[in-house]
Amino acid sequence: MSVSADTSSAPAAAVITEPLPDLQLQLLIQLLDEDPRAGLPLTLTHPGGLLHGDAIGHEQWKAEWARSLRQVEGEGANLLAEFPETVDQGVRELHAHEGDAEGARLPRWIHLRDVTLITGSMSAISLPLWRGRLADVSGWALGRPQ
Repeated sequence: MSVSADTSSAPAAAVITEPLPDLQLQLLIQLLDEDPRAGLPLTLTHPGGLLHGDAIGHEQWKAEWARSLRQVEGEGANLLAEFPETVDQGVRELHAHEGDAEGARLPRWIHLRDVTLITGSMSAISLPLWRGRLADVSGWALGRPQ
């Protein structure tokens, strides 16, 4: 039996990998995206600690984010207020250019309102809005801690 080594000079193609989000959580977020008024209390674990708040759909988060950006004062305030919609438009154009049906993709981000972040080294931090990558969520539960 002879062993031969591949001596071709062609570089191997780079493979990009990323953690897979929990499919059930993705489907739950997709369901929340269907009703812009819906919210669901969730508790999440992620690299930053424990996080709890009301999970909301992307459109509701975008509207609340835009509303908070309008409260910013200064010369660039008008640009900031339009930023959430500008980002979404860019994403839609990118998906159209790539031939990717945006509706066929499962959500990759989770949005929370009225958030409490608990870390081991600090007291709890309250945030009005939070957005995080679903692949970074290592565990979740319906409801908030008691």
